[in-house]
Amino acid sequence: MPVPPDSEPTVAPSATPLSHGDARFRALVERVRDYAIVLLDPDGIIQSWNQGVEAIVGYAADEVIGKPATIFYDDEAVQRGAPAYELRTAREDGGYEEEGWRLRRNGTRFWANVTITPLQDEQGRHAGFVAIMRDLTARRDQERLLRESEERFRLLVSGVKDYAIFMLNPNGEVASWNAGAQAIKGYTANEILGRHFSVFYPPEVIARHWPEHELQVARETGRFEDEALRVRKDGTTFWANVVITALRDSHGELRGFAKVTRDMTTMKRVEELQDNERRMSEFLAMLGHELRNPLSPLQSALDILELKPKDERAIEWTRKVFGRQVRQLARLVDDLLDIGRITSGKVQLRFAPIDFGELVEETVEGMRPQLEARSQSLTVTIPPEPVIVRGDATHLAQIVTNLVGNACKYTHEHGRIQVGIEVDAGFVTLRVADNGIGLAPELVPRMFELFVQGNRALDRKEGGLGIGLTLVKRLAEMHGGTVAGSSPGINQGSQFTVRLPVMTNAQVREAHQGHGGDADAHYRVMVIDDNADVANSLAMLLQTLGHEVEVAGDGVTALARAPLFAPDLVLLDIGLPRMSGFDVARVMRTLPALANTTIVACTGYGQEDDRRRVREAGFDQHLVKPVRIEDLRAIFERMAPPAESAAATGTG
Repeated sequence: MPVPPDSEPTVAPSATPLSHGDARFRALVERVRDYAIVLLDPDGIIQSWNQGVEAIVGYAADEVIGKPATIFYDDEAVQRGAPAYELRTAREDGGYEEEGWRLRRNGTRFWANVTITPLQDEQGRHAGFVAIMRDLTARRDQERLLRESEERFRLLVSGVKDYAIFMLNPNGEVASWNAGAQAIKGYTANEILGRHFSVFYPPEVIARHWPEHELQVARETGRFEDEALRVRKDGTTFWANVVITALRDSHGELRGFAKVTRDMTTMKRVEELQDNERRMSEFLAMLGHELRNPLSPLQSALDILELKPKDERAIEWTRKVFGRQVRQLARLVDDLLDIGRITSGKVQLRFAPIDFGELVEETVEGMRPQLEARSQSLTVTIPPEPVIVRGDATHLAQIVTNLVGNACKYTHEHGRIQVGIEVDAGFVTLRVADNGIGLAPELVPRMFELFVQGNRALDRKEGGLGIGLTLVKRLAEMHGGTVAGSSPGINQGSQFTVRLPVMTNAQVREAHQGHGGDADAHYRVMVIDDNADVANSLAMLLQTLGHEVEVAGDGVTALARAPLFAPDLVLLDIGLPRMSGFDVARVMRTLPALANTTIVACTGYGQEDDRRRVREAGFDQHLVKPVRIEDLRAIFERMAPPAESAAATGTG
């Protein structure tokens, strides 16, 4: 094997032994200290010495000349004939080279690079050998340490399970794989090596060439970092922190990329829970603030009434205070109930053809006093022709009320509010714009999230619970529509648009043909509730609507009166004394006089198990208190025409 050019000086074989050669060349060789250079006779006896022998092996000239070369070998090597084998091989093959252990004068070993070159005299006869040794112990130790370090690093990387650590070649194909990569991404090394790393990305991310973008950034800047969704082998996604580092050799050539991925799903969930907890705490604090606001004037008005004022103006003032604040409390409670029902999927919309333009106009007109109190200008643009949508009138009006109410609330006095609808391509768009306080850019993407609000300072003028826009979004979606919002920035106003599908003429005709009841007809209604205030107030509402009402405070009394009264509709509480509403309903279903009666559970219990028990007891419908006038009207619309009058059935 040839000797590397950088590992030893060149000593050309000579036809004459070195001891008979040029004196200057011999002096040069003798002064070399990095290489031990000795001349051996044909039997392996040392004939010459240089300073390298003393520096590397420790022998002076008089200690080594005339001795066999076996003094450089340990006993084990001598016993197995290594010195003789090396000389024989050098003579037969024209040279010998190896790396192995050699022995110093003090008995310690060193790792040597050894070359042995045979020499010939002028007649071509074998004249001996030149042996050159170089001490490579330090280099060997460094290489060993490097190998051990690389092995430790390999074991460290391959054993890490909390991070996916792997290599990509310059084309983005997976070139290595560790235990963490398998644990996080689900692939074994055999399944993933050689495949492009884009397999870890969702299809829509691949479609916009994001994996290639990541490598391009890493190639140009040295690294790329991102947090986003990644895909496991089984198709599930996880939230990942990804760092890609470009790897270059000493010449600056790209050799590939190191990619480290950490599964952040659990941390992300914890952050979301903490954020939700913070927002809930803020919401509860704001809820307390909002509920106490109307209670304060109510308490003052009540105190005034207890003083029995004779001034009619004071009495009129208290009446108006009660009206305004009760409406405010009702609105808060309604919003809370609606957001609870909607987010849990328990709200039931009562769809019917509705002139959306008329609904918007009527709703906005009802809000004019609120806007006029702040001296705000309101512009309403409604097309003259009907715009029919399939919707729930109450909840569509709630959408309009929330959007216009927000515009009023967050627009300064003397501000401008614009409301308009327009029809295009089978859809109607409601647009509510203002020149109010607007939204900060960071809030725009989150404006429809529950409990998200802008200014939360305790001294802010405007109230609200941060649920209005969430209600708008959910209700619009439940009507098959969409909602969007925008704002150029703080103090630059905002705009909200709701887009709903418009009904065709055929759809309107079909809906009207399926309409059975008559909301203006007059029915006999029995109200059964042990709470006298609830029963009497509900009875008064029904009577105001033009219906004949009978009230009973318990089930036994109701069952005694029902056959004589023969109600078309029974509004029945569940939690009754003497016998439950379930039992009352079961008995009523056996009475011939009530064969065509609609029985509706009217209760504060609204869980799924409660609804199941209501159905099993024979109820036709289930209403959760408080019962609203819209609920009653919807029931009457679905009922058959009213039965004959009580007199015709023999009752007075």
